[in-house]
Amino acid sequence: MVYETIAKLVQYGIDAELIQETDRIYVTNRILERMQMDEYVTPQAGEGSGTEVIGGSAAGAGNAAEAGSAAGTGSAAEAKPAGAAGHPYYADLEAILAELLDYAAETGVLKENTVTYRDLFDTKLMNCLMPMPHEVVDTFWKKYEHSAEEATDYFYKLSQDSDYIRRYRVCRDMKWVTKTKYGDLDITVNLSKPEKDPKAIAAAKLAKQSGYPKCLLCMENVGYAGRVNHPARDNHRIIPVTINGSQWGFQYSPYVYYNEHCIVFNGQHVPMKIEKAAFQKLFDFVKLFPHYFLGSNADLPIVGGSILSHDHFQGGHYTFAMAKAAMERLYAKAGYEDVEAGIVYWPMSVLRLRADDSDRLVELATEILAAWRVYTDEAAFVYAETDGEPHNTITPIARKAGGKYELDLVLRNNITTEEFPLGVYHPHQNLHHIKKENIGLIEVMGLAVLPARLKDELALLGEYLVAGKDVASEETIAKHADWVKEFAPKYEKITPENVQEILKNEVGLVFEKVLEDAGVYKCTEEGRAAFERFLTSVGFARR
Repeated sequence: MVYETIAKLVQYGIDAELIQETDRIYVTNRILERMQMDEYVTPQAGEGSGTEVIGGSAAGAGNAAEAGSAAGTGSAAEAKPAGAAGHPYYADLEAILAELLDYAAETGVLKENTVTYRDLFDTKLMNCLMPMPHEVVDTFWKKYEHSAEEATDYFYKLSQDSDYIRRYRVCRDMKWVTKTKYGDLDITVNLSKPEKDPKAIAAAKLAKQSGYPKCLLCMENVGYAGRVNHPARDNHRIIPVTINGSQWGFQYSPYVYYNEHCIVFNGQHVPMKIEKAAFQKLFDFVKLFPHYFLGSNADLPIVGGSILSHDHFQGGHYTFAMAKAAMERLYAKAGYEDVEAGIVYWPMSVLRLRADDSDRLVELATEILAAWRVYTDEAAFVYAETDGEPHNTITPIARKAGGKYELDLVLRNNITTEEFPLGVYHPHQNLHHIKKENIGLIEVMGLAVLPARLKDELALLGEYLVAGKDVASEETIAKHADWVKEFAPKYEKITPENVQEILKNEVGLVFEKVLEDAGVYKCTEEGRAAFERFLTSVGFARR
């Protein structure tokens, strides 16, 4: 049986165009080495991948060409090329790897039969199918000569076919859209990042702390075998790009919160910093890949929401609700008559700049950032610093839209008080039952990344609501009791058929409040007046 499974994995590599037919024997032997097997019996006709394996050739291998042509059309996320037997070639990858992992556990090759160790091992198996880094880079830039989208389609498809992005886990994430006064907010409960099991947690505590790679965003992760306290990256590939005259890396997130969710990171392990150079870097990338947006988390704790120790950005081929939101008040600044500026109708405090020349946006954004860093308005509870600790920074997002360059500057402030120890402009305590974590770049733009615990909690909560049981009586969902009392009266009847839709809608409305809490200036007349005071201090005037 294991021989057939190995044959299936090799055929998968051929169908996905990770390898070619001439690589079949070589790749089979690499997998045998990983499995610590000395022998192999070629499956008979009709066994293995569902194609006939005869004399080392697959009768269904012609589908690889079909796979390649399909991947070049539209978004890589939508391309579902056919493989052997006319089925999507990736459909059975999870089952194939599971069979090999089970066999490795039975034979003692797998150290521990837990999620952590299985993930470390199956990544090594997938690397047997992977092209060398230079091959990936050469193919990417060759396709780029034709179009930037063709290059990113290729790389995104490769990142999924290689199982670096585990399709079968990502598809289990809960996703829905909630309509709000600010637009359609994207809500996700992320389940694709596996939780560590107790054995792995214990092993990680005992494991020797290593400074290599220094973090998950370092170039040295390419091909790294991983350990209990660092994920395997054998099948990981990075595209080198030049940003602002320095070496950067371009890769995709393994957890893809949205379409073609990419990470662009500094080739050196240096801290994040929002400054003029950051704006220049954003536009350098957007000029290389004009179908992508690129943004940065802020560079201070609480409002940073990300790895602050390594300079990096996040982007992708996706239009967020914030990008669709209109400017509600327009402004002009002397010396920048060629730049459109306006406050965006959005729960967080967003100033949008638009121009034909991105350099003009960089210059103006630099002035705005410098002014915001030192700006205090006690009446609006905005303090540039307290006891020498700085509070003001910016979350910037760059894109090309309607033939012009756009730069959204989201004003952030990380001040804390006794009443709000996690942050005044942070989800307040009454929302922590849904979202307690920092509000980073992705949430700022209108996509909620909610904790995996909510899957089970919402399911149980639904049962209690339908049965009319006391939510506060069950420890695991008691935290939601006050919330339920608030929204339940809105609904005439809660049934097994509508309860989950009701809960999803209400979760989305909680996220709307989360964003409102995180906004420095609220969408009120008082808030807009305070926002305008800051803009006036920078030299802007209403148009």
